[in-house]
Amino acid sequence: MKKKIAILFGGKSTEHEVSRVSAASVLRNIDISKYDVYPIGITKAGEWLEYKGSIDKIENGEWEKDEFYKVQDGQKLLFDKGVEVVFPVLHGLCGEDGTVQGLCRLLDIPCVGPNVMSSAVCMDKVYTKYVLEHFEIKQADYVIVTSAKYDKEKDAIIEQIETKLGYDVFIKPSNSGSSVGITKAHNREELIEGLIEALKYDRKILVEKAINAREVEVAVLGNDNPIAAVPGEILPAKEFYDYEAKYEDAESRLLIPADMKDNELEEVRELAIKIYSALDCAGMARVDFLVDKDTNEIYLNEVNTIPGFTKISMYPKMWEAAGKAYKDLITELIELAIERNNN
Repeated sequence: MKKKIAILFGGKSTEHEVSRVSAASVLRNIDISKYDVYPIGITKAGEWLEYKGSIDKIENGEWEKDEFYKVQDGQKLLFDKGVEVVFPVLHGLCGEDGTVQGLCRLLDIPCVGPNVMSSAVCMDKVYTKYVLEHFEIKQADYVIVTSAKYDKEKDAIIEQIETKLGYDVFIKPSNSGSSVGITKAHNREELIEGLIEALKYDRKILVEKAINAREVEVAVLGNDNPIAAVPGEILPAKEFYDYEAKYEDAESRLLIPADMKDNELEEVRELAIKIYSALDCAGMARVDFLVDKDTNEIYLNEVNTIPGFTKISMYPKMWEAAGKAYKDLITELIELAIERNNN
């Protein structure tokens, strides 16, 4: 008998559009011989809609004008349909940060990906740093800025950043993904502009010392015995891999495997698994690193617990390079969610 799987997409975050594209790819590749699939869209306003129409319209954003049924209570919808597993293809806040995972936990429905705690910690770049410092994971030097503190002590904060980090620096909203709101500052004017930009997306900002680095990513899969795929490397079309370079610039390229020696590739894979386990991740995560171009030292960049699943996304591509087909990857993620829920 087929299991009933709810695919959640859209959401209230700044990554709503990316989520739709990822979900469309999942819906096109999920094994319908094994699963009855229920696409459920969440609008930017937070409305839950059971969608009945074309997958293409999810991808291009026209789905909200098509065949759907509005529901007043998302959890009632999951119960009424007898959903057995939730696959949240929801990037960013109110999807990747433990909120949906908590809902599934309350309903006792298996949910693809890490649990509430892991999701929340990995979503918050600052707390990811705090936790992984305990495990002596190498990370770029940083300064934390909050909106309240910036309003009161702007000059002191700028001086602190310049004294501790110098230039260049990256400015990042602590809770955001797909490089939304991230800028690189080469001087004080750009620093101030970057802080103002980042504070549009979060009350807590991470300012990091820029490293002259290559961007290497590792796909990790599993629960208590995770495995890592072949590491991949980002070759951004711009100075760094921002939102435009990720999703809009055809000149950005992905290199799988990364251009590293075999022993270096293995070191990155082992480090990714160590970080995944330290953060108590389950199901899946993509662990992103910065590899210093001069010293080859490896620094953690961030951890994504619901990585992109678009046709150009690194997570499924790295597993394809390791011999795991997209359809089989989706099936394994669903099985991992059931396994974790039963343990």
